[in-house]
Amino acid sequence: MSLEINIKKKLSSFTLDVAFSAGNETLGFLGASGCGKSLTLRCIAGIEKPDEGRIVVNDQVFFDSEQKINLTPQQRKTALLFQNYMLFPNLTVEQNVAAGISNKLTPQQRADIVAAELKRFSLDAFGKRYPAQLSGGQQQRVALARMLAARPGILMLDEPFSALDAHLKGVLELNLNSLFEAYDNTILYVSHDIDEALRFCDRIAVVEDGHIVEIAKDEALIHHPTSLAAMKLSGCKNTTPATFVSDHQIHVPKWGIDLVCEQQVPKDVAYLGVRANYIEQADGPGQNCFKVRVDRANDSRFDRMCLLGFVERDHADVPAVAAQDDEMRYLHQHVFWRVAKPRDHRDDIPNQGDELWVRFPPDQLYLVTH
Repeated sequence: MSLEINIKKKLSSFTLDVAFSAGNETLGFLGASGCGKSLTLRCIAGIEKPDEGRIVVNDQVFFDSEQKINLTPQQRKTALLFQNYMLFPNLTVEQNVAAGISNKLTPQQRADIVAAELKRFSLDAFGKRYPAQLSGGQQQRVALARMLAARPGILMLDEPFSALDAHLKGVLELNLNSLFEAYDNTILYVSHDIDEALRFCDRIAVVEDGHIVEIAKDEALIHHPTSLAAMKLSGCKNTTPATFVSDHQIHVPKWGIDLVCEQQVPKDVAYLGVRANYIEQADGPGQNCFKVRVDRANDSRFDRMCLLGFVERDHADVPAVAAQDDEMRYLHQHVFWRVAKPRDHRDDIPNQGDELWVRFPPDQLYLVTH
């Protein structure tokens, strides 16, 4: 089974221009709200029509602008699940699950499929109930059962947990395991949560302003991002412009420092990234060691996030700016540093106003060209 897509659609805010292929896998789409993730799925489902291009699912042409092919959503036999499960309130659970099954099957065949899917999702005892009589988790399972019962050529899930609290989300995510284990074709999964995407997806497409900037497996996306968008979406707190100095050295103008890198620096390097928890406290001067001041500190349950200002930065590059003058410029001249709290609750971690030395490990620096 396979998906081949190459489409364009012009909107007022950006132009969707995506081209990718997928096999028997779960392909995630990760990006900020409004970047084109959901629009891509809606084009595949036939809810939106591209301006040009081609969509082929399992060797069936869904859309081809040159050949004037544009199948209806009913003809495409796709399954698209939103966070709102869109169950029919006037139909029972059994009737909801049966709603997408082909009328070409006999009544007994339809009944067998419904019974099998109800059993798969532990809904055997709820077949005669109506959606209003179910919990949110049960409604989700009905929606998933309906998706599989329709025997779609492709499954698509559009941020199904975006408005749920963390506990309920964790419980309902378990339902998806049954869905993914039972379905052996292409699954597309839209999310803006990197951890969620990593849990479910074999590969992840990073989407920005209507374009796919990279597609990678989970470990590659986290440890070897190739774009600024991927660094940010992977949770890297510190991303900033960088320029080439030598094969193993860069200049970071907004921080006013130079850094040595273990990897070879591309001549067209554009951005540096370093994770907040990779920065180390140092005893004093040394390679990639800098004297900093803790200008802000915020606590969470298990760590403290410190905002570090460089005490001896190169002020000739970019003059230091006070927060009250320009908050964004102020933040861009600082570095986020995540410090784990001691388990015995000792308060010997950095506090606001402290001056100390930190080190940027040369082997933990990300360099990208776009």
